[in-house]
Amino acid sequence: MSKPPLCAAAEPQNPRMPNKPDHRLNIALAALRERARPEQLDAMARFGITGDGRLGLAVPTLRLLARQFGRDHELALALWDTAIPDAQILAGMVAEPAGLTVAQMDHWVAGMRAWDVCDQACTNAFVKSPLAWAAIPRWAAREAEFEKRAGFALLAVAALHQKQRPDADFLARLPLIEAAADDERNFVKKAVNWALRQIGKRSAGLREPALTVAERLCRRSGKAARWIGGDARRELQRRA
Repeated sequence: MSKPPLCAAAEPQNPRMPNKPDHRLNIALAALRERARPEQLDAMARFGITGDGRLGLAVPTLRLLARQFGRDHELALALWDTAIPDAQILAGMVAEPAGLTVAQMDHWVAGMRAWDVCDQACTNAFVKSPLAWAAIPRWAAREAEFEKRAGFALLAVAALHQKQRPDADFLARLPLIEAAADDERNFVKKAVNWALRQIGKRSAGLREPALTVAERLCRRSGKAARWIGGDARRELQRRA
């Protein structure tokens, strides 16, 4: 399917030609800026949706642009390196998950500066990569806030979307949750909680082990662990 230019000012060239990466990136950036919503930035910031250079695009708008561009891995890599949060979310939507390398994935998580960029990359690109499962413990062990969040966000997304993965694999990841549960940083603890809840909701066989972890966390002295355990326990008990 042809990919028409998204900006009226762009030259009518084939944007998928491999010798035209700068042209393709310029078209994408023009399309993003044309749809910028600077008046929304303050409201977004109240929900932690921040980042230098953010344009304020809504996710449905980014999805529409992604459908118009199609999968384009070179464009995805170029968009990510702009460091514009909206462009980085679009990057995850147009990337070829099978084309991601370990180095590229590690480079992306090292460049994350907002929770929505992290979660969208995990949902739209990383979880579909054959390298995703091995990345979870690697990132969960990182110290940087959004790199660590990426490990647990990816675990949560995998619990939801990787339908063919055996429950035993998720059971083996529960110790990662217990190891990180005392991290008081908001964007880390929320991702740890998300992963625990998604594992517990994945199947009847995982619900009880996840509840057992939640109960142990509730008995810890740390505030973050108690919050993670209590919130997960309430949700999983409601699903009984």
